[in-house]
Amino acid sequence: MAASFISRSSVFRSVGIGKCYFPPDTTVPFMDVARSVKHNNPDVIAAPTLRSSRPHLILTARRFAATTSITPPDNMAILNEQRKSRPQSPHLTIYQPQVTWILSSANRITGVFLSGALYGASMLYLLHPVFPSFDSASLVQLAHDMPTWLKGGLKFLFVVPFTFHTFNGIRHLAWDTGYGLSLKGVYVGGYTVLAVTAVSSLYLAFFT
Repeated sequence: MAASFISRSSVFRSVGIGKCYFPPDTTVPFMDVARSVKHNNPDVIAAPTLRSSRPHLILTARRFAATTSITPPDNMAILNEQRKSRPQSPHLTIYQPQVTWILSSANRITGVFLSGALYGASMLYLLHPVFPSFDSASLVQLAHDMPTWLKGGLKFLFVVPFTFHTFNGIRHLAWDTGYGLSLKGVYVGGYTVLAVTAVSSLYLAFFT
């Protein structure tokens, strides 16, 4: 690598040294000047220019980023576009279907459905003064006039949550006693609940 050379007057003037040890109008290697200044003037702290072998890299052009003013609606539109490009967090589609978590979710969902149906039917009775024709006798007559297939299908939809929640609740009570908590016991109990739910729901919907 070629050595950098500087004139002796510029260097010694920059560090405040009036006396030099080089003949006038001579050029010397840059690093030699730095070592000479440090050796003969230990109290003088060399300027940053003496630490570099490439003085032309010391001064760099300062660049400023260009900015533009935008309105709040445009700012919100840009923000919404950025949010659309964000990666989504994992959800249920990444999990392998298993009896354990499916029945656990179904137990909660059917519980909410049955509670909502109970409270909803109770609230409808409060509206009886407003709708006098809506009573138990009217509902029984409506169900009697339905075709068998339609009546059985609607009964099946309402019976499945009830039977499943009932039998799965018994399964949970068995867990409370410490029975069926092994991995095999959990799976056997889950499949048993599904089988009993299907059979009992079909019987209650189409044979009662």
